[in-house]
Amino acid sequence: MNRKLLRCFVLAFCLLTVPGCGIIDMIYLPPAEDTAQEIFEAANEAMSEKNYVRAAELYNKLRDTYPFSPYTLDAELSLADAYYLDEDYGLAAEHYKDFESLHPRHPAIPYVLYQTGMSLLRAFRSIDRTTVELQEAYDCFNRLRQTFPDSQYVKSAEEHMAECRKLMAEHEFFIADVFWHMKKYGPAWRRYTYLSENFTDVPGVAEHAREKSKAAYYHHREEEGREKREERQGSWNKWFKRWL
Repeated sequence: MNRKLLRCFVLAFCLLTVPGCGIIDMIYLPPAEDTAQEIFEAANEAMSEKNYVRAAELYNKLRDTYPFSPYTLDAELSLADAYYLDEDYGLAAEHYKDFESLHPRHPAIPYVLYQTGMSLLRAFRSIDRTTVELQEAYDCFNRLRQTFPDSQYVKSAEEHMAECRKLMAEHEFFIADVFWHMKKYGPAWRRYTYLSENFTDVPGVAEHAREKSKAAYYHHREEEGREKREERQGSWNKWFKRWL
């Protein structure tokens, strides 16, 4: 009972001391929106705390609520960084590409190209999967090297280009070996030959693929010869049966 009286007293005091318009504002007006700067600072704080999910939410909020704010440009790039650090490499690559498309002359483009390549490279999971991301990553690193040869990211980009090529070669070997173990020597021979001709920049690959190609070709021709003999023998058997 005493608590109810206390609450009533506090409410009555507020009604008497706060002007009428102030009361209406308190009751009916929505709370003030955070400014662009406040959202940006909160997002940066979340990034520093490694709360990348929260940071991405705030950068997206800033971008959607204040598209023309001076903070929005930095938020767009930081959003891609947040996805990358959260290991969501598909979304990271998408947002880095968007940034380059929207701001092709921005000073951070060398970094954006490097991070796009890194996102695509990290998105690749296994040699039994398609290598589309690896080729695209290689192209990003190569474009960085050619367009910004003096960039601080070039040396690392070249190392990752070699990594992309190595993974692509391993993928081709995996496919060729699958054909080999299935005794499909024709497709295996063509894959090994492709490797020996197109991956001379990967140490040891061309030589190994060339040797495997020779063996696959030998088995392939042997298989072709056997099929032809069986076909001829079958034809003779059919003719002999009809003659009888």
